[in-house]
Amino acid sequence: MTFQNKTVFITGASRGIGKAIGLRLAREGANIVIAAKTAEPHPKLEGTIFTAAEEMEKAGGKALPVVVDVRNEDSVKAAVAKAVDTFGGIDICVNNASAIQLTGTLQTPMKRFDLMHQVNTRGTYLVSQTCIPYLLKAENPHVLNLSPPLNMETRWFAPHVAYTMAKFGMSMCVLGMAGEFKGKIAFNGLWPRTAIATAAVKNLLGGDTLINKSRKPEIMADAAYHIFSKNHKDCTGNFFIDDEVMATEGITDLEPYSVVPGAELAPDFFV
Repeated sequence: MTFQNKTVFITGASRGIGKAIGLRLAREGANIVIAAKTAEPHPKLEGTIFTAAEEMEKAGGKALPVVVDVRNEDSVKAAVAKAVDTFGGIDICVNNASAIQLTGTLQTPMKRFDLMHQVNTRGTYLVSQTCIPYLLKAENPHVLNLSPPLNMETRWFAPHVAYTMAKFGMSMCVLGMAGEFKGKIAFNGLWPRTAIATAAVKNLLGGDTLINKSRKPEIMADAAYHIFSKNHKDCTGNFFIDDEVMATEGITDLEPYSVVPGAELAPDFFV
């Protein structure tokens, strides 16, 4: 499957996993729509939509940086319209933008509850809904949500009910839309086996200690590439784990993806 001149709409693509997926497909000649909030440099977070766009272009693709707040319907619709005006359509949608706060019920302000549900569940639903009319016209349309398998076990909810609900909302979009658009658009989830070295992991979860027990975002990007290479009619409704995707492609030596070679890796949530 060629990605030359295919258009990929990625939320939260200014850094981390979203940016890694964009770079991977840019190397194949794809058009990358970097739909994210960061237009100005942030003191704690590296990269903006514009620096990410430069990297995508250097990698061999075309890039369109667009300021988008996935909570805002007008913002999403304007970004999708600009993508279609610029590149003529949308072939792949990646719902990567996410908000996280790992707190218990009494420690979670409703403002944070609302943010996680507006960005994760509602944002994924809105972006998918807005892209679907264009995906229906694409040759091999895929939607990929960066969300976990629907493992409905108490241990995944008890420590942080609000966050788990919001992430599982993204996964329920996979489950429902895969059925609704079966044979027309592929909807899949992708989740890492281990912690991934991103700004969220460093700043919110475990600092450099956890980063050193993580894999690089590139493993998620390579797994996404292999998913998008499949026919949309044969590959939908799956909750993929990154290392399992790589194994099915015959890639079992994952050491090159480790931030610190040989380090013991920290497992991610939900798996």
